[in-house]
Amino acid sequence: MDLQGHNTLILSDLHLGAEISHAREATRVLKQNRFQRLILLGDIFADLNFARLTKAHWKFLGYIRKLSNPKRKIEVVWVEGNHDHGLANIMSHLVGVRVYQQYAWEYGGLRHIAIHGHQFDGFQVNRVRLSHWGTSLYLRLQKMDLKGKPIARLIDRVNTRWLRMSPKVAAGALTYAAQHGANRIFCGHTHEAVHVQQDGIDYYNSGGWVDSRLTYLTIDEQGVQIHDFNDHEFNEHAYDERADDRHPGEERGETDSALADVADESGLLEDVEYENISS
Repeated sequence: MDLQGHNTLILSDLHLGAEISHAREATRVLKQNRFQRLILLGDIFADLNFARLTKAHWKFLGYIRKLSNPKRKIEVVWVEGNHDHGLANIMSHLVGVRVYQQYAWEYGGLRHIAIHGHQFDGFQVNRVRLSHWGTSLYLRLQKMDLKGKPIARLIDRVNTRWLRMSPKVAAGALTYAAQHGANRIFCGHTHEAVHVQQDGIDYYNSGGWVDSRLTYLTIDEQGVQIHDFNDHEFNEHAYDERADDRHPGEERGETDSALADVADESGLLEDVEYENISS
């Protein structure tokens, strides 16, 4: 980690609520990096069913709330993904974060744009209902899967490579950046961390947190870097929390119960000095 800290850290596709979401590891990354701006680049949730969130998932949201405290002087930005659709108002009040369809900023004399990327995916745009059905099936298969989740991981890779078509998203993003005068454009959605340069424009994908490769991006004076999470590089005692502290066999069925848990267990009622934020 750069001891001076980063200007911006970008993380996407955590899919909270999915059983293979690596929320615990993502929280470690946030705790052990210094940055002036955090961009949550879409699909932070798997769907709108808060009953699927585990304690580790709520811990991640609790830490986001702490980072958004104005006293910390960190700009926290949430860019809406296709799985996050409909959560803008909830997130604005729950974790004190402004939600955008896309976010643009200037740094180092360059114009940057962050947009989730599903806008450049024809399958997602034209087959929304089928895509939602696929998500539901995917979450059910996770519960039936074997140790290591080989079925869910295989489906995720097929969905990414065949349906989301990473090169197509990259091409669409580069065209969009050129149309909007951006030097760099950042997407998620494909779960595949890549860097593509074309006609003086840089496209970066931040990858995801549900497969075997866990990645995030940083931006600083040295440029943009793609980081692979390596558990051995982190202090094992820095974030000592089990992935799921629910009682065996327990399935929270009420959103109110889940919201009570997040307030109590994740500290969402701590450090509360927030303004009302609207999307």
